[in-house]
Amino acid sequence: MKGVVIALGHLRGRAVAARLVDGRLEDLFVELPEGMLAPGAILRGRVGRQIKGMGGVFLDLPDGQSGFLRQAKGLRPGQALLVQVTGVAEPGKAVPVTPRLTVKGRYGIVTPGAPGINVSRAVRDEAEAARLAEAGAAIMNGADPALGLILRSGAEGVTEEALHADLAPLRALAEAIATDTDGSPELLLDAPDPHEAAARDWTTPPPDAVAEGASALSDHGVPEAIDALLAAHVALPGGGSMAIEPTAAFVAVDVNTAEGTPAAGLKASIAAVRELPRQLRLRGLGGQVIVDFAPVPRKDRATLDQVLRAAFRRDGPAVTLAGWTPLGNFELQRRRESIPLAQALGRS
Repeated sequence: MKGVVIALGHLRGRAVAARLVDGRLEDLFVELPEGMLAPGAILRGRVGRQIKGMGGVFLDLPDGQSGFLRQAKGLRPGQALLVQVTGVAEPGKAVPVTPRLTVKGRYGIVTPGAPGINVSRAVRDEAEAARLAEAGAAIMNGADPALGLILRSGAEGVTEEALHADLAPLRALAEAIATDTDGSPELLLDAPDPHEAAARDWTTPPPDAVAEGASALSDHGVPEAIDALLAAHVALPGGGSMAIEPTAAFVAVDVNTAEGTPAAGLKASIAAVRELPRQLRLRGLGGQVIVDFAPVPRKDRATLDQVLRAAFRRDGPAVTLAGWTPLGNFELQRRRESIPLAQALGRS
């Protein structure tokens, strides 16, 4: 089907939300295993020990879990602290958290501790941005002055009534959370499930259709697309291919071409770069990524650098392009925003 379709259903016992553009899978939310803290969850933790040389402290979290807060200053052991999960924990490591809280809705984000009314830069029409800022100020009127509000791009063109219906409860929730600072470690706000996250976050561009029900995923080829993501081999336009292999230390990406010429190597490498962000995102892979490109003359690396920057622009600060190694590989770092897809679906 042409256009943007959101398909909601269950696969292998997990809730799944899939976003397809012109029939191609572009985004995927999969329910995490029970008991695992998902990015976005807000908790009250308790400061534990400070680790010299690591620039942070460990926190006691609910259910005996441990969190790690970087660049922590002025905290004392035993102090209660509100934090938000920023990523998933690697095996045997603490959950990454931040004290900078955000309470996200469909049309806006309430920011405890960061006052002010701001509008997403994706809203380019100045009159519309001014209208949204005025509506946001009205909604936040009388709120705790320490609360701020960011109007999301999905709010563009939305009526004041709809904005109020979404954001007024969000403001009340943020106020309640921001004052709930005393007590034992506790989960104060869980992250949304995949279906809720899809309704909240996949608003721009608005979907042309939302499919729900027992066969929604199958009707749009989602199980087959997921099976392809669980395989290492990825076919590329023009006859090239790449293999994506997660290891304990990093994600290895090997790019190959059917021909041995420099032109074919550059063509396959460019195709791999354009596909790699989607593959990493959908496979739930993060951490250090090392790419062994097809043979490319050193003079053509600048071309690949440009394509890499353009390809990963959507990921923003979640991805750091480290550059070329002395052995001719390319390194990048991607924030762990989910567990690997194979692990989420019980095929780790």
